[in-house]
Amino acid sequence: MQVSVLGFGGSEIGYEHASEETVARLLNSALDAGLNVIDTAECYEGSEELIGKTVSNRRKDFYLFTKCGHPRGIGSEDWSTPSLLESIERSLRRLKTDCLDLIQLHSCSESVLRKGDAITALQSAREKGFSRYIGYSGDSLAAKFAVESGAFDTLQTSINIADQESIELTLPLAREKQMGVIAKRPIANAAWKEQHKPIDSYHHAYWDRLSKLHYDFIRQRPLEESIARALRFTLSVPGVHTAIVGTTKPERWLQNAKMIEAGLLNESEFEAIRERWDDIRPRTWIGQI
Repeated sequence: MQVSVLGFGGSEIGYEHASEETVARLLNSALDAGLNVIDTAECYEGSEELIGKTVSNRRKDFYLFTKCGHPRGIGSEDWSTPSLLESIERSLRRLKTDCLDLIQLHSCSESVLRKGDAITALQSAREKGFSRYIGYSGDSLAAKFAVESGAFDTLQTSINIADQESIELTLPLAREKQMGVIAKRPIANAAWKEQHKPIDSYHHAYWDRLSKLHYDFIRQRPLEESIARALRFTLSVPGVHTAIVGTTKPERWLQNAKMIEAGLLNESEFEAIRERWDDIRPRTWIGQI
């Protein structure tokens, strides 16, 4: 797969209950501008259905990724083979496609991976023609095991200015194994965009980390410039093939694309962020799901 450097993440359109009209404008404009990766999950509420309704007629224009393992929403888990296969078939119906480009286990634990049944289920899905490739989406030691297992074609993991564990823990081996690498949360949820701690607890870990990291480019630059620097950092990490950014705003995709026109960070800019991370972070700062 020759993927675009920016991909679309489908969580927001589901969780924020975006309208079909909004999603149609958003995705069609993004596809027209060159995006060719759409990533979603069974548990992102109505996300799969919205994608199926709005751009399934353009299926040849993009690579379609989804995830499985939470059939009754993000708080549920079922890693049994029957449940996973049923979930994948349901995703195919929702997305209105005969075959996915990538199906991923959605942040299951290392212990689940070691049992092997979940991996076998994805391999079975691939053999049945449900998906071209199989992958693991997750972080830290579970992601490390997933890469070491040799069972997966891709790794989706958190990589950003506030979440750099994977840069040393998993990415070198993923590159060695020639795995596709998908960066999730590539702008650290822009957790610094407000002058106060975000209300949503999902953003608290990054807010707390960034308060300690105290990057100059966040403190001294306008918000859009600091977000652009953060995104360019993620794309500059060796081995990253695409970064998944979600939004419900149709105009946001073109803004995101404009952010990376300057290209990757130069070596000194990149190393300054890496050195700050190495100087400040405690061992408890592991990859965030």
